[in-house]
Amino acid sequence: MTPEIDLTDFKVLTDPFTAYDQAREVSALARLVIPGFGPFWALTRYREARAMLADPRFEVRSESFMRPPGIPEHCLEYMRTMAEQDGPEHLRLRRLVAPAFTPKRAAQLRPRLAALTERLLDELPGHAEDGVVDLIPHFARPLPMDVICEMAGIAEVDRPRWREYGAAVAGGAGPDFAAAIPAIIEGAKEAVARSRAEPGDDLIGDLVHAQDGDRLTDTELVTLVWHLVLAGQTPVNLIANAVEALLRHPDQLDLLRADPGWWPGAVEELMRFCSPQLLTTPRFAREDVEIDGQLIREGERVTAAMVGADRDPRVFADADRLDVTRSGPAQLGFSHGPHFCLGASIARVETEVALSALFRRFPDLALAGDVPRAPDGGTWRPAKLLLTL
Repeated sequence: MTPEIDLTDFKVLTDPFTAYDQAREVSALARLVIPGFGPFWALTRYREARAMLADPRFEVRSESFMRPPGIPEHCLEYMRTMAEQDGPEHLRLRRLVAPAFTPKRAAQLRPRLAALTERLLDELPGHAEDGVVDLIPHFARPLPMDVICEMAGIAEVDRPRWREYGAAVAGGAGPDFAAAIPAIIEGAKEAVARSRAEPGDDLIGDLVHAQDGDRLTDTELVTLVWHLVLAGQTPVNLIANAVEALLRHPDQLDLLRADPGWWPGAVEELMRFCSPQLLTTPRFAREDVEIDGQLIREGERVTAAMVGADRDPRVFADADRLDVTRSGPAQLGFSHGPHFCLGASIARVETEVALSALFRRFPDLALAGDVPRAPDGGTWRPAKLLLTL
C-alpha cells in the first residue's frame, strides 16, 4: 500500500519529519496530495531518492516551477534559469559558470562574507526591544542578499532596496514576489552593463571576461543574477533553522564552542537535520518507470523528499539525532546529480561564517519563547525567531 501525505494537513505542516518518517517505513514511494495538481510522487528513502535525482529518465521542465501571475512580459525571457533546463543547453551554461562557484572561489570570498556578517552583528543589539530581537529580519534574511550583492557587484547605495527584493522573494510566490521581479531584472541589467564597461572583482566581471570562445550573452548573465537571487535565499531559513536546532541541543553547541574546527561538518549535519527544503524541484518521468513495486507513468511528477531521505535509518545511524561530529554519506539538501546546487560551496561558507560569528559574539544567546512555523508544505522555515542576546 502506497502511503499518502496531505500537504494541507496541519499535522504535516507542523511536523513534516514524523509524517515522512512514517511514510518511509511503509514504502520508498509516497503519494503527495496537493490541491490543484494531478498525481505527485515523493521518494522517501535515501538510496531511491538519490538515484532518481541522477536518473535521465526523470527530467526538469519549466512546468516544474510555479510562477506567480502578474510578471511583466519583458521579464519572462530572464525567468528560465539553468534549474529549468536539461540536456545540452543546461550542460553548456553549467560549464560556463561553474568556475565561479568552486570551493576555492568560495574560500576566497570568506573575508568579504565575514565583513558583511560582522556588520550585521554590530547592528543586531540596536534592533532589540525589551532585550528580545527577531533574528530573521535583522540577520538571517539580509545576509544572503548582501552576499549576492557583493558577488554581483551591486553598488553599495542600491543594496538597501535589494534587501527588500530578497525579503519579497524569500516570502514565497505572491504579489510582493511578482512586484519585485522587474526591479531585480533592471538592476541586473545595470550590473551587467557596468561590468562590461568597467570590469570589477565580482562574479559578473569573472563571467564577462574569463571565457574564451563560447561566452554568456547579456540575457544569460541577467538570468544568472535572477537565479542567484532566487536560489540564494536558502541560507535565510537554513541559518534560522540551525540557530534554533543548536539552541535546543546545547551539548552540540558546546562541542562547537570548544572546538570551532567542527563547524564545516556541522553545517553539513545541520543541512541534513533541519534543511529548509523539504522537497526537491519536481521531475517528470520521460517514460514508465517502476520504483519499489510502484509504476510511475510517463509524464507524472516525482520529487525527492529530502525530509525523509536525509533521516533514513538505513543510511544514517541514529538518524533523528543532531550530531555535529557525524561523518558518512552526503546529505541531499543541495540535491544531487546534474542539478546539484551550483552555489552549494558558497552557501556552506556563508552559513558557517554566519553561525560561528553569531554564537561567538553572543555567548548568552537563547530562545525567547516558542518558534512559530510558516504553513508551507515545501519549506521548513520559522515565521519568526525571537532571541535574547
